[in-house]
Amino acid sequence: MDAIFNRKSIRKYKDIKVSDEIVNYLLKAAMQAPSAGNEQPWEFIVLRDKDVMKKITQVHPYSKMLLEADVAIVVCGDESKEVYKGFWVQDCSAATENILIAAEDKGLGAVWLGVYPHMDRAEAIKEILNLPESVIPLSIIPVGYPDEQKKAADRFNKERIHYDRW
Repeated sequence: MDAIFNRKSIRKYKDIKVSDEIVNYLLKAAMQAPSAGNEQPWEFIVLRDKDVMKKITQVHPYSKMLLEADVAIVVCGDESKEVYKGFWVQDCSAATENILIAAEDKGLGAVWLGVYPHMDRAEAIKEILNLPESVIPLSIIPVGYPDEQKKAADRFNKERIHYDRW
């Protein structure tokens, strides 16, 4: 539970390589996420190529930290794998959150960059990454060793809790 309660958005990274072993740990965590009908409609692209990351910063206005991150993971949904149409967004969001929690667990910093439903971003990133027609990028997660200190926010708000009815 510490990884959940200590998770925070980190946008500055040290120039230290994240091992392939840790990247695989993050991907395993992603694939442990629940999915509608256990369809697992996700696909993941691991980015290490700085030229590719730089191209993404030119089409995603909030992605400049990709220039510092050692690695990034693009979480995509494949609509062709869906029986329960439209649930890929929830499934891939759960996978994204698992990556963020696993990164915290390993002492890494990460941040969720939203792509979908901004179709201009999604289409531009699809082109950069040469994604098939049925595959839509949901999020990009830059990952690295933190080069900033942040406290985790306590977001608990009892006023948002309702019992039995609104």
